[in-house]
Amino acid sequence: MTNKIAEIALAIPKRQAFDYQIPDEMVGKLLPGMRVKVPYGHGEKIGIVVNTKAQSQWPVEKLKPILSSLDEAPLFSKTMLELLCWATAYYCHPIGDVLLTAIPAKLRKGEPDSRPTERLWRVADGICLDSLEKLRKAPKQQALLQLLMDGPVSETELLRQFNKPVLRALHKQDLLICEESISKADHSWTKSLKVASRPFASTEQALAISAINSTQGFQPFLIEGVTGSGKTEVYLQTIENQLQQQRQVIVLVPEISLTPQTLSRFEERFAIDIGVWHSGLSDNERLAVWQKARDGEVGIIIGTRSAVFLPLKWPGMIVVDEEHDSSFKQQDGFRYHARDLAIMRAKQLDIPLVLGSATPSLETLNNALTSRYRHLHLREKVVKGSKVNQQLLDIREQHLDAGLSPYLIERINLHLRQQQQVMIFINRRGYSPALMCSDCGYVDSCKHCDKPYTWHKSTQQLHCHHCGSVKKRQPGCQSCGSNNVNASGVGTEQLEEALSRLFPNYQVARVDSDSMSGKRSLNETLEAINQRKYQILVGTQILAKGHHFAHLSMVAILDVDAALYSADFRATEQLAQLITQVAGRTGRAGSEGEMWLQSCHPDNGLLLDLLHNGYGHFARTTLKERQAAQLPPFEFQILLKSESISLSDSQQFLLHVAKMFHMEQSLNEPALKVIGPFPSLMEKRQGRFRMQLLLSHLQRLPLHRALNKHLSALESLATKHKVRWSIDVDPTDFY
Repeated sequence: MTNKIAEIALAIPKRQAFDYQIPDEMVGKLLPGMRVKVPYGHGEKIGIVVNTKAQSQWPVEKLKPILSSLDEAPLFSKTMLELLCWATAYYCHPIGDVLLTAIPAKLRKGEPDSRPTERLWRVADGICLDSLEKLRKAPKQQALLQLLMDGPVSETELLRQFNKPVLRALHKQDLLICEESISKADHSWTKSLKVASRPFASTEQALAISAINSTQGFQPFLIEGVTGSGKTEVYLQTIENQLQQQRQVIVLVPEISLTPQTLSRFEERFAIDIGVWHSGLSDNERLAVWQKARDGEVGIIIGTRSAVFLPLKWPGMIVVDEEHDSSFKQQDGFRYHARDLAIMRAKQLDIPLVLGSATPSLETLNNALTSRYRHLHLREKVVKGSKVNQQLLDIREQHLDAGLSPYLIERINLHLRQQQQVMIFINRRGYSPALMCSDCGYVDSCKHCDKPYTWHKSTQQLHCHHCGSVKKRQPGCQSCGSNNVNASGVGTEQLEEALSRLFPNYQVARVDSDSMSGKRSLNETLEAINQRKYQILVGTQILAKGHHFAHLSMVAILDVDAALYSADFRATEQLAQLITQVAGRTGRAGSEGEMWLQSCHPDNGLLLDLLHNGYGHFARTTLKERQAAQLPPFEFQILLKSESISLSDSQQFLLHVAKMFHMEQSLNEPALKVIGPFPSLMEKRQGRFRMQLLLSHLQRLPLHRALNKHLSALESLATKHKVRWSIDVDPTDFY
């Protein structure tokens, strides 16, 4: 029987595909993974074909016909389509949103999947070796002609090795011909692959490289290596093995700020065109990288979390650097975790997966300790003698100057006099977290979020960092009229100002999302830091992650206490990771480093364990505590979220949902736990009240089975209560 019905996924908040008639002229030509234009409501939408079939549950005469097909071939391979359908089911998210998330914006809008033309250079007809001999006095021209005698090369590739005058000179001599062409040169990068000399691998590095390179098929690896132990070198040498076998590699990094640094190191090693993928690219740039990856034109793609969806013609390996980082989890819309999707994708493609971190997440560490992943250790730093002396600084009853204790100021001064660099970490941007009236105690707060405005002195504005609202600061207290309004708390702006005042002979660099507005600004600042144009660095997490500063001898974290008493059970894990990562920025060039933690709780057991025994001991101890408390990774969680302009509506919706699952618990799933509803850690945001309901179980399958059984009921219930709702599978925070 001929398949005349197509299941089409549309980017709408419906957890289903829609049946459409396939016009006669498209029968047999429409394949899963192709884009189509279909009528929907009173308009038209772009959709993805999920399946074709002979029959529908609906009368055929009621089905609307597909208007047009936008592709000659599927955008998704069979394995990629299977992965995305799996992700749809696992994350309980609308299939259309999942499929369309995995393609570039221009394709989502229905624009053609066409390649721009490229200038290709080839040797003119009839040119022989005699022409090479005549160019012996122009060695660059001779080398270029020699290269092109092996076949046509794109102008982009040629200009990586030769300049335009050399190219024009040969063209004027009629030795070369330029042609416009759509380049789809499979493995073209292998011709220019030249591996630069690599450093001698340590014993631990060599064992890790050998283990990964000898692997055939799917195998997850965890490289647990202290900061400075050379994890990136292991990546480079295992990637080299894949490139030499003409296979492609995806390298996932957590932040856009790490992309240029990683790119530079990879280009120096391999001298090939490397694809880069992150949110800072234009739509045209993202489409070009996506097409080159699909057509096998780039051997390495370095990108942030959504790079996990990039198509590969010759898949070889996936690397997830800093796998513990929370940036790999999408926190709105399609709430996937790039690390977990990378694992599933590597399994489908039957290729190795490498996860690397100095502070592995407890989920990944548990998988390694239980032999689900192969565990590789890098315990020694590559540069010997680069020890970091970590100490707690008791700031009780101390007078603080912009958050800096007197003794910390002394230590900073000592390191600066020794012509070293110092980094001060504080995870609060702006001048201060609030403005408070000293007479009546009034704090100017955002009416949409019920949270204090952050004071940005540089722009004389008050910002809500939760909803983005901004307003000018008004003179005096808005409650009592007093002029005695002062900054409460410290942010990066205030710290920068104080350090410039305390150390006027030294340059201060502030690195946060306000000061680093563009990717060039960040790159230029990092380069200036490494050139020692700045001696004092002030920053948030942007500065703490993965950067190498050879002359940094001291780091300090001003406030470590907030996470010690958080309502989120993951807060201590994240604090331990942050402290370890920040400590890893110093002591990287052979000299001893120094880290100070300012705290009002210097006798806290967590901090003492971390400083005396290291992250590895802390993580393994915390795993035992999690197991005893039946918390992830020893149980599985799904968080249902609701939000409404009415607190009552948001709460009542989840109360009905809770009753539904309590009934499921009593009838079918006694091990199912239903907790809540309870307010989000931030109860009000953007004028909407936010509530949560937590479902948990010791096994994944029963948890998903219980949720899937009630999905349609949840959708109709949300409509009735007029609330926005969402599902977060494997939540990483309760914010």
